[in-house]
Amino acid sequence: MIEMTLGLAERVFRAARARADDIGKPFCICIVDESGRLVYQARMDGAGFFTADTSRAKAMAAASFKRSTKEITDNKDLNPLLWYSLPSVIPAQALPSPGGVPLLREGRCIGGLGIGGGTPDEDHDIAQHGAAAAAE
Repeated sequence: MIEMTLGLAERVFRAARARADDIGKPFCICIVDESGRLVYQARMDGAGFFTADTSRAKAMAAASFKRSTKEITDNKDLNPLLWYSLPSVIPAQALPSPGGVPLLREGRCIGGLGIGGGTPDEDHDIAQHGAAAAAE
């Protein structure tokens, strides 16, 4: 069984960081395992202090729901009661805002990647680049 490892998390981080550098803004990058436990997190110089929390919450949501937070956000109106009850159901924060993607290996979710600090589109773009490195 493939699991999230520190080495894999570092590879995901490097891919996400490279894309963040291309964009030219400071971001926070967070990687959790399939249970939402923190594996790796780095806040770039100049990124807002709150990005550590938002990036982790996006990673948690992506790992929990096994889909991107952009997809979750796009479909949130299909089940609005879920978002009201989410804090009591999931013990950690889960933020359904673009910038979180599940990390997949051989079709199995092994974790989540969350990005904070940019626009929703920038965060999602960086997350997709990082997730591609997990699939390799």
